[in-house]
Amino acid sequence: MNIILFDDNSRSDLLPLCFTRPCAELRVGILTLTEKWKHRLTGNFSFLTQDYLATKYPVKFSHDNFYLNGRCLPNYETNSLLNKLALNQAIYDGEILIAYRGSEHLTKFDFLEEVAKSVRIIDVQCDLINYTYDVFLKNSQEIKADYDLLTSGRISQPISGSNTLIGHDIFVEEGAIVEASVLNSTHGPIYIAAHSEIMEGSLIRGPFALCEHSTIKMGAKIYGDTTVGPHSKVGGEVSNTVFYGFSNKGHDGFLGNSVIGEWCNLGADTNSSNLKNNYAQVKLWNYTKNRFINTGLQFCGLIMGDHSKCGINTMFNTGTVVGVSANIFGSGFPRNYIPSFTWGGATGFATYEVPKAFETASIVLQRRGLDFDPVDQDILTTIFKDSAKDRFWESKSINT
Repeated sequence: MNIILFDDNSRSDLLPLCFTRPCAELRVGILTLTEKWKHRLTGNFSFLTQDYLATKYPVKFSHDNFYLNGRCLPNYETNSLLNKLALNQAIYDGEILIAYRGSEHLTKFDFLEEVAKSVRIIDVQCDLINYTYDVFLKNSQEIKADYDLLTSGRISQPISGSNTLIGHDIFVEEGAIVEASVLNSTHGPIYIAAHSEIMEGSLIRGPFALCEHSTIKMGAKIYGDTTVGPHSKVGGEVSNTVFYGFSNKGHDGFLGNSVIGEWCNLGADTNSSNLKNNYAQVKLWNYTKNRFINTGLQFCGLIMGDHSKCGINTMFNTGTVVGVSANIFGSGFPRNYIPSFTWGGATGFATYEVPKAFETASIVLQRRGLDFDPVDQDILTTIFKDSAKDRFWESKSINT
């Protein structure tokens, strides 16, 4: 199979997380959506995404192309239909295109949708990531599904006798270190990936996933439905949160019902509210509608795009959205929506200019032995230009 994971027109509902990646590269559970499909479908994978992301995530065509919606989570019914899909057949969930198989080299989603509508045959009910908050809402079910997938036929490595283990669904990969901690898998599995570490005094409750080369700091309290992506460090109190990778919350402070992108850093004692004082439903910034929308959720914390940072003692209000490459600091609560490339906090914002932002990104990557390559620089430059309309102070400056 030549499998092409495509972004449809609902991608904008997944910003800021999808500013820097195709929808299929979102992490929900232990694995990204791409990785989930690679475990279930045999073939070559590529992406049909935004033009500015195409250099990093190119599309590859063949004489037989299997287009698959990048927002779609695997389930039994969908998997079964996909494996039986014939040439020139399409699968829909209502009006949402899930998959199409054809010989055409379709370079835009609009072209793909036009072709698929002409051959629409099969209807199925799929599990989709529709909004950013679906990442933490569906994280529990996906940790459980990924745990079953990844541990099938495998034996966990021995765990130190210094730990207190409650329940049986605890899997430890080779090279992981866990000492003097309490791990409770009564309510869901705990997956500890290779070369990760849970430091002494930590309290972990499943469902929980610690990805490779990541660390839980001493005395951390991690509640269920939480994923710590690869190469990350997390401490303090965390509940129902997904860290995407190469991100740090190394100190005390609370974070709940949140999604944190890659290359983010939360300063010491950063706290994010996930429940309004009046217990009302939370509104969240939506990039498609360009306004706040009602999530229908009582619990919703922080959504933070890649490369964003905040200083010590930062306080985020319930349902805050932070774009890409923002730098937030100072006392008081900043706005509930902070555009990409913002510098400042509650007392006011300025533009985080590209040279300054790139200087920081380069230093951060070098600390991990990585280069801030021109491809990623071009992606962030495009985001900077496209997000100018959201930085309201720039237009005010021009008008004055």
